[in-house]
Amino acid sequence: MSHRVEVLDSAVVYDGFFRMVRYRLRHGLFEGGLGEPLTRELFERGHSVGVLPYDADRDEVLLTEQFRVGALEHPRGAWLMEIIAGMVEPGEMPVDVARREAVEEADCRLDEVVPICEYLVSPGGTSESVALYCARMDSEGLDGGIHGHDHEGEDIKVHVVPFEEAMDMVETGVIHAAMPIIALQWLALNRERIRERWQDND
Repeated sequence: MSHRVEVLDSAVVYDGFFRMVRYRLRHGLFEGGLGEPLTRELFERGHSVGVLPYDADRDEVLLTEQFRVGALEHPRGAWLMEIIAGMVEPGEMPVDVARREAVEEADCRLDEVVPICEYLVSPGGTSESVALYCARMDSEGLDGGIHGHDHEGEDIKVHVVPFEEAMDMVETGVIHAAMPIIALQWLALNRERIRERWQDND
């Protein structure tokens, strides 16, 4: 098979808060050669970072709650339980975004930051990728805080919950966005190792 892609033409069809590009292209086929021309729209919103802050001493995680327009028609409503997240600005490293957003969204200072994975959000229609992390934190005094930038329309509430309670939220569907589900499932698989590494033994 050839992994060749031939872009025949492209055009920006929308350029607002997000960007949409329409492509006409052909790509390689498993049986060989190039397929017939296809038209595909690509949603471009940049690349993002998510971070799950974890207090290993208290066995607690920090979650955020905020309005999401993409969940407007969801049966559970448009306020989602998530983790800290933000977009990568030009010149920024993903781990720096994690630290910046933790302060902006939760007044949370991160200690060691451990990479979980990088993944494509929905490659059938968007170029967005996510760099996902887990980070050591001290959760004292963070629960119930309300943060975010007014000029960005942010109204974010912080929830500090026991790890097992957060996993129950995944099981019951209270948490139903991909980013927090992936992060919490990673922590479930690596929790013993992370607790040994991060618990205060001084």
